[in-house]
Amino acid sequence: MAGVSVAAEWQLLYNRYYRKPELYQMQWKQVDLTRNKIACAPFGGPIAVIRDDAKIVQLYAESALRKLRIFTSSGRLISETVWKNPGGRLIGLSWTDDLTLVCITQDGTVYSYNIHAELVGTFSLGKECFDNSVVECVFWGNGVVCINEAFEIFAVPDFKIPKTVKLADCNLEELPHCMAVIEPQYTKSGDVEVLLGVGDHVLLVEEDGVQHLAEGIGPLQKMVVSRKGEFVASFTHDGRLLVMSTDFADVIIDYACESALPPDQLAWCGLDSVLLYWDDMLLMVGPYGDPVRYIYDEPIILIPECDGVRILSNTSMEFLHRVPDSTVSIFQIGSTLPAALLYDALEHFDRRSAKADENLRLIRSSLPEAVEACIDAAGYEFDISQQRTLLRAASYGQTFSSHVQRDSIQEMCKTLRVLNAVRHVDIGIPLSIQQYKLLTPSVLINRLINAHKHLLALRISEYLAMNQEVVLMHWTCTKISASAVIPDVSLLEILLDKLKICKGISYAAVAAHADKSGRRKLAAMLVEHEPRSAKQIPLLLSIGEEDTALMKATESGDTDLVYLVLFHIWHKRAPLEFFGTIQARPLARDLFITYAGCYKHEFLKDFFLSTGQLQDVAFLLWKESWELAKNPMASKGSPLHGPRIKLIEKTHNLFAETKEHIFESKAAEEHAKLLRIQHELEVTTKQAIFVDSSISDTIRTCIVLGNHRAANRVKTEFKVSEKRWYWLKVFALATIRDWDALEKFSKEKRPPIGYRPFVEACVDAGEKDEALKYIPKLADPRERAEAYAKIGMAKEAADAASQTKDGELLGRLKLTFAQNAAASSIFDTLRDRHDMYF
Repeated sequence: MAGVSVAAEWQLLYNRYYRKPELYQMQWKQVDLTRNKIACAPFGGPIAVIRDDAKIVQLYAESALRKLRIFTSSGRLISETVWKNPGGRLIGLSWTDDLTLVCITQDGTVYSYNIHAELVGTFSLGKECFDNSVVECVFWGNGVVCINEAFEIFAVPDFKIPKTVKLADCNLEELPHCMAVIEPQYTKSGDVEVLLGVGDHVLLVEEDGVQHLAEGIGPLQKMVVSRKGEFVASFTHDGRLLVMSTDFADVIIDYACESALPPDQLAWCGLDSVLLYWDDMLLMVGPYGDPVRYIYDEPIILIPECDGVRILSNTSMEFLHRVPDSTVSIFQIGSTLPAALLYDALEHFDRRSAKADENLRLIRSSLPEAVEACIDAAGYEFDISQQRTLLRAASYGQTFSSHVQRDSIQEMCKTLRVLNAVRHVDIGIPLSIQQYKLLTPSVLINRLINAHKHLLALRISEYLAMNQEVVLMHWTCTKISASAVIPDVSLLEILLDKLKICKGISYAAVAAHADKSGRRKLAAMLVEHEPRSAKQIPLLLSIGEEDTALMKATESGDTDLVYLVLFHIWHKRAPLEFFGTIQARPLARDLFITYAGCYKHEFLKDFFLSTGQLQDVAFLLWKESWELAKNPMASKGSPLHGPRIKLIEKTHNLFAETKEHIFESKAAEEHAKLLRIQHELEVTTKQAIFVDSSISDTIRTCIVLGNHRAANRVKTEFKVSEKRWYWLKVFALATIRDWDALEKFSKEKRPPIGYRPFVEACVDAGEKDEALKYIPKLADPRERAEAYAKIGMAKEAADAASQTKDGELLGRLKLTFAQNAAASSIFDTLRDRHDMYF
């Protein structure tokens, strides 16, 4: 049978046991709860203490200056600061979910402190609260509801977004008797709902309206909503405790208390019972049965948790909660359940008694359930020796059962080691196992590092196989901030020694913090250890190490990073200094040229000039001239041709200064000359058909327009060869069908290109008679034969072909006249003769 001493401390509320183990003897000194305003964070969080300025107190030996002090749940001082904030009397203070202490003063100013008593932010509830002082406030998780002297109600739904929302006007004539809040996450609308005890009824106040509930139920003196917003516990004017649903439709508990005086505190203990505290008695009331009374000879503060209530007094911290079923099954007086027999079996085994085997035989079929009960009960224990005994019992039973999950004990041991570590009086976070599971290990680690318990946080992270980077990063940043007197080199060695524990940690983030802390040299040394260029380079730029950043970027080969550095240096340095920086780095230089070539021509020209690359400037100018040509205004004799010609002339001059670009220089010179002539022609002819055409096209167009003088000028200016000139003029005259001029041109002198182009021009124009003027002049009989064939003169073609004595030519000409039988016969006859002789 299990020991009686464990169950002797339990209290029975109807059919459920409750216990109240002491967690800590408070380590603080001279802290009187009645003289101070107290804010206790849930999940074993810190306790904020500040002297209540609404009370007249005797100071004894303490300073007249009010101090805001922050303690652990075990009473160890974490930090303190002198309260010098204006705004009138302090109305209320509370901890948010992320352990930010929120303090609200009479004029509606909200002050936020971190766990180290450092002011991290302020904001105002608005002009209405400033003009009409705040009277009362009710906090929840991350929000607050306030009422001012004008009976207006305001809410801040989330302190992370400090926005004040005014709720609907209730038309109150006096302050409500009590006020409670239903958190937004538990309302249908998703907005905060406020319950006000007014007269003999309750008002439900939202942003959009007011509802009257529970007519005739009041007046209500105290009211508190359960953790999940399902029920509301209230104390009436006639001394009754009422527990109802939040719509006040169903009554769950109606208990008449011995006193009609309202309790000092009203709180939920889990979801099974309600606590009422008067100045010397704590009353616990459940749905059924008689209540449980606890007598106190000192003031206490009730701190609701998800699975019970922590009770803070001047000297101790206790945890009132329901005894779990697994613990009841083991330690209940007279219990013969399998878990109790297994626990007894271990005791007999330790005494080397044969009864251990007898107990095991009795529960053999239920041994897995007994083992699980012992493991579960161990998790709910705060006493380490009791945890160890229960886990030994589970391990003992596991030896004789093959149906038990083998890793259950291991997981529970791991959890308990973490819990015992944070429950230690030096840490002071008395989490229960349910609170730990709800809070999650990652949040617990964040709380530890925010409290500067880095070593414990690191060990827990390592033990639970979690990412240690968060812990190391926070420690590193804290170390840098707190080590102003340590030289950079010495501090770097300390940091690197710790940072090497975690592979892949961001040295850039640490360096960024060092830079913000004013230690730029340390930041530069730290960033050298960052292996990821994408993180390293932006930081190098931020600390002014542009040259190093450019070197690292080019070494990485990442063009995006190179461009990032280039643009940064570009906007920060003088042009010549910038040019000198990139000139020594081919990749950076080439990327700059590529970008500037598309978007920054003038800047690129300056770069080329500074580096003596005249030919590249020339190419840019030439490109600009063509871009200018695309301008829709650059036509019909537009004055834009003048600047364009000047650009090309500059191009010619720049090319002329380099021996390697003689061809380009000559081409630019002639291009400018041609554009000038073409511009003049467009002005005189009033036709925008010359600019940007070739020399040949310009000559051809002049002849077509009958401007032979201009054509000759172009020919002379650009030293057009006689052959090219004849070709151009022949086809130009044929184009305008000026056959007389063509014939006259053919007789001026013997054409250097022969008469074949004349024939082709006439044939292409469909003028056979004109072609006949030139065919006889063709010296080559092959050309004459083919020319006659083109105009359909078979006999003449045959005669000319016969002179060539070329059988292949005869065959080709026959195919030309394939549709003409008479003509084909002529070529057959000639071919036969040819074959006869050859």
